[in-house]
Amino acid sequence: MSLVTTTEMFKKAYEGGYAIGAFNVNNMEIIQGITEAAKEEKAPLILQVSAGARKYANHTYLVKLVEAAIQETGLPIALHLDHGDTFELCKSCIDGGFSSVMIDGSHHSFEENIKLTKQVVDYAHDKGVTVEGELGRLAGIEDAVNVSDKDAAFTDPDEVEEFVKRTGVDSLAIAIGTSHGAFKFKGEAKLRFDILEEVQKRLPGFPIVLHGASSVMPEYVEIINKFGGSMPGAKGVPEDMLRQAAKMAVCKINIDSDLRLAMTATIRKYFAENPSHFDPRQYLGPARTAIKEVVKHKLVNVLGCNGKA
Repeated sequence: MSLVTTTEMFKKAYEGGYAIGAFNVNNMEIIQGITEAAKEEKAPLILQVSAGARKYANHTYLVKLVEAAIQETGLPIALHLDHGDTFELCKSCIDGGFSSVMIDGSHHSFEENIKLTKQVVDYAHDKGVTVEGELGRLAGIEDAVNVSDKDAAFTDPDEVEEFVKRTGVDSLAIAIGTSHGAFKFKGEAKLRFDILEEVQKRLPGFPIVLHGASSVMPEYVEIINKFGGSMPGAKGVPEDMLRQAAKMAVCKINIDSDLRLAMTATIRKYFAENPSHFDPRQYLGPARTAIKEVVKHKLVNVLGCNGKA
């Protein structure tokens, strides 16, 4: 079995009222934890790579690790570029074997966003690769994405039809109140389901994407704070809101911070309890298991895509 695009998995997700988990990967243990969970739950997967992850782990290593995961699991897996911001970066990933790319032109004007997105779509579709675009800007910090609260902007439903028609994108990331990173909300979380509903009306049957959708699981924040960390006020998206979105037009939900928190908390706790240990397998093994348990929880209780592979 080889990499798949997102076309068929999104069609099934939309019709079935669930979402596909798009999990960011940076190394072998993260990929193993995610894919072992998905294999046990029989869930389709999107493994996504940021520009920062490509720089850290090397494009070729990541592609080969994902190919190994497909061989080990037999699952339908798409390999996706997360937040590509230039045509050249998207082209490099397409030429390098990715089955899906995101071109994030949300920092440009509407017309420039369309122009850049269409350029990527034309190249990608000629190679059989699917493309995700973005309208609206999420606040927060994650890898190279850094948007202040004052620069964040909700997606305008009046623009979505024109954007999709003129660019030919296969899916669309929208901004309805989620945020990148672990510090999403100062008060109660408020997602703009009215915007999502209006977008769904304007684009019936079209797959929508939510970025910045980690719930910032409190048990891991507590462990980090207990063992020398400082994360006061870390708060994510309530999982019941994500499940509601998955039952609507949202077919892809991005999860990164929850994986980082689980891995970091587990390693911090391990070293606090075993200060003399130095074998990486001794602390990366439990970290991998923690990621696996987080992903299993997300697949079953948030995304609803278990048993859909």
